[in-house]
Amino acid sequence: MFTNRARLAAVAATAGLVLALSACGGDSDASEDTTPDESSVEETTDDGMEDVAGPFGPACAAVPAEGSGSFDGMAQDPVATAASNNPELETLVAAVEAADLGDTLNSADGITVFAPVNDAFAAIPEEDLNAVLADKDLLTTILTYHVVGQTIAPEALGVEGPFTTLQGESIEVTGSGEDFTVNGEATVVCGNVQTANATVYLIDTVLMPPAE
Repeated sequence: MFTNRARLAAVAATAGLVLALSACGGDSDASEDTTPDESSVEETTDDGMEDVAGPFGPACAAVPAEGSGSFDGMAQDPVATAASNNPELETLVAAVEAADLGDTLNSADGITVFAPVNDAFAAIPEEDLNAVLADKDLLTTILTYHVVGQTIAPEALGVEGPFTTLQGESIEVTGSGEDFTVNGEATVVCGNVQTANATVYLIDTVLMPPAE
């Protein structure tokens, strides 16, 4: 089981280049007929918030540009399958398989997954991590705490919530724009990744459910 030491150790920095999203508009002539790139458009909602139309965050640079593990490729598959094609999520996929949650996640509709990257798991002491992977009930509890049964768009992350997870407890997201923190400890390092049935936010820390 995770110890307090393990929880504190679970903060891992993910290096990469920032994949910035362009806002609509600019300094071009108003009479010029321009068609913005849909992958980088931000639309303003009725309440003044901007809709982020593509992935954002420093770790997005580590996602393959092509193939089944790319953003376009992941969008074609349900979330567990999409994650299995992304090299940044190998440890998470192994944990999902150990908990037999792949079919459950793939068959869910309109969910949001806060997915710890490999470095998040690597920051946990090996003995603690192995103990959790060997305990299916505990592993299931932890993994389902990373899944919310509704679609959460980036513009709603720091505004709405807390969000109830499939595990039953809630998580709290704070921040705005492209800077978000989950439960005050995990940073979103690549957000708004779309799969066929889920919106995914890659995070740099494994979240722990509140102790009973």
